[in-house]
Amino acid sequence: MSDLTRRIKQVLESGFATVVVQGELSNVKLAASGHMYVTLKDEGAQLSGVLWRSRLAGLTFTPEDGMKVVATGKITVYEPRGQYQLDITGLRPLGLGELQAAFEKLKQKLAAEGLFAAERKRAIPAFPKTVGIVTSESGAVLHDMMTVFRRRSPPLTVILRPAKVQGIGAAADIAAGIRDCNALGGIDVLIVGRGGGSLEDLWAFNEEPVARAIAASQIPVISAVGHEVDFTIADFVADLRAPTPTAAASMAVKDRTELLSALRDHASALESSLRRMITEYRRTIGHHLRSYAFNRSIDALRQSSQRFDEAVRGLKIRVDHRFALTLSAATALQKRMASLDPRAVLRRGYAMVSHNGKYVSARAELRIDDLIECEFHDGAVRSRITEKN
Repeated sequence: MSDLTRRIKQVLESGFATVVVQGELSNVKLAASGHMYVTLKDEGAQLSGVLWRSRLAGLTFTPEDGMKVVATGKITVYEPRGQYQLDITGLRPLGLGELQAAFEKLKQKLAAEGLFAAERKRAIPAFPKTVGIVTSESGAVLHDMMTVFRRRSPPLTVILRPAKVQGIGAAADIAAGIRDCNALGGIDVLIVGRGGGSLEDLWAFNEEPVARAIAASQIPVISAVGHEVDFTIADFVADLRAPTPTAAASMAVKDRTELLSALRDHASALESSLRRMITEYRRTIGHHLRSYAFNRSIDALRQSSQRFDEAVRGLKIRVDHRFALTLSAATALQKRMASLDPRAVLRRGYAMVSHNGKYVSARAELRIDDLIECEFHDGAVRSRITEKN
């Protein structure tokens, strides 16, 4: 029997080149090994199929029972059972309609539960000290956001939780990243997203685990998925939707230069207003003094003059007090910004070490031959790790 099965295997595997079949998925099972086993069926027949773990990782969607797909592969025979099957090398939805239908189904379900309701959305903190990011550690998205952060608010602390953002397992990893950031604590606002792509590319952000994780987050969440025209389930659940990841970085932190400029404008406007008030008071009091001079004695005129002096002194005290409050607020803000500036620490002899654009906080994060950059207060040098301490 083994010989017969082996001969059948040779005939089938050599007699069929690459095949393409269309059908509906059923009995979708993900084994502990990471391989996925499925059944493809149509009106008259069914065919077993297997997706090896290495190929499964490259998919841009999650296969589910009932989904219509086009599968590419080759016929093989599983000898222990004498069963022929399709070794799937490529799998895609039969059309965008399948994904769009799944999108609308989940959207209606979550909307009915109130996860999109405006009243449950929280305000983004005006002055966050620490921003968390759940996205891929490779690519331009993280670099673009970090560029915005450095320009707008250099003292800001940024914590990256790297996550897979496309393919099988991406939704679970993104959801886990959101939970990890919440468990870490100390994060004021969380940005979750990735760069643009097709509906299939962005599909992880349309899956229920990600929506549930965002809804359960204790940290306010900004979604930053794709381009301005792209909308995902994550956008509807998040506290704030950004049209792009770069825009999300700008929404998360205010520009320090703009804040200082606004403070100076406010102080200037206050000074002008107070000067106009003083001028008006002087004009009014002077008018009364001139009127009284015709009808009152010198003593009455002196009393009026004294009241004028007292009024001017009182006004001056109030003006000085208002200026002192404004100056104190501006000084406190400047001191706070200066205390948060990491370069002040660098001037005391410390250095900041980064690897691949990410700051390193422990020696255990580095490996031999890693290229690191040491940033001092007056410049930076690069070095390569040559031995493990």
